[in-house]
Amino acid sequence: MTVILVRYFAAARAAAGVNEEKVAAPDLATLLSVISQAHGPTLATVLDRCSFLVDGLACHDRSVPLPADTVVDVLPPFAGG
Repeated sequence: MTVILVRYFAAARAAAGVNEEKVAAPDLATLLSVISQAHGPTLATVLDRCSFLVDGLACHDRSVPLPADTVVDVLPPFAGG
């Protein structure tokens, strides 16, 4: 299984309790499931509203495979203008 670097921002960072972590997952859907289970229902709720960058590119397809050394940024909605 490939190891992914997950970086959390704002409310996602607060809910996860860490700035970043390495997680083994073959695709984005599995990654989200693993981190939801690891960090609990508060993070799971935040993830439902998040956007995700995979190696810096917006990703809306949760079935996208994640090669080794991929970086996934977890971005909750931001307030402001």
